[in-house]
Amino acid sequence: MAETTEVRDTVILGSGCSGLTAAIYTARANLKPLVLEGHEPGGQLSITTLVENFPGGPDGVQGPELVENMRKQAQKFGAELEMGHLVSVDLSKRPFELNLGSKKVHTRTLIIASGASARWLGLPSEQALIGHGVSSCATCDGFFFSGKEICVIGGGDSAMEEALFLTRFATKVYLIHRSENFRASKIMLDRAIAHEKIEFLSNTVVEEVLGVEEKEVRGIRIRNLKTGVVKDLALSGFFLGIGHIPNAKMFDGQMDLDEDGYILSKDNVFCTKNGTVIEGVYAAGDVQDRRYRQAITAAGTGCMAALEVEKYLEEHGR
Repeated sequence: MAETTEVRDTVILGSGCSGLTAAIYTARANLKPLVLEGHEPGGQLSITTLVENFPGGPDGVQGPELVENMRKQAQKFGAELEMGHLVSVDLSKRPFELNLGSKKVHTRTLIIASGASARWLGLPSEQALIGHGVSSCATCDGFFFSGKEICVIGGGDSAMEEALFLTRFATKVYLIHRSENFRASKIMLDRAIAHEKIEFLSNTVVEEVLGVEEKEVRGIRIRNLKTGVVKDLALSGFFLGIGHIPNAKMFDGQMDLDEDGYILSKDNVFCTKNGTVIEGVYAAGDVQDRRYRQAITAAGTGCMAALEVEKYLEEHGR
């Protein structure tokens, strides 16, 4: 394994909205950041179609175009982007040591912007229609389904929140869950049950999302687990409400994570171990944000992390 003798001022893990914003700020501060793109370059924006809620785009912008512009902006100021995946990290050493498999990289500061991956059902038809009626973000895409019938998959609070939010736009929301027992809190479940636009389909699984040929969701094929009956349901939108998986497993044991594996940041972006701040390590974006998960909030925390890196390096004699 190659081991670089060079010590970087900062390394940024992730090339989504938070990582690239951090890259723009640190590059403009002449810190020559190294951005490791990870296994999902561009993050969730790269699989999003029209983004209408990012400020500055009155006509909206395609997700991949938005992230590509951020990438170009970061590179313009001197950020170095590299395809790489973090295998392991040692935060007990100074400088920090990052093992990328083929080589080791050393850095004075680290910004973790590795994001969170949406949980999918894993159906080939579902994957083929992501961005064409299949979505993991009601806040991002609900508006596009005004006056249409849609479904939400899941049985927890996330699914109830998505379904209730989507009633603002859709004429009907089918809430589909494989069991008749729901993990959602009683208040959220009762609220969803009471809503006239929401119809529950419990003990039900989705076997196929229809519309691959047309490149647009036109319905789903569902099976009732109790009766075995299979039927097609016409609808226009397919929303996943089964949560996200934070990409922070490699930090387990080295910093504080919550019960679902999200980084427990302090004062917005500071990482801690046993409640004590780990100097020089910051988290930004969806890897530490289980509540908002928007492009603009990810960008905001990316900016915060970058400013903290600048401040830390100034205080430590860079």
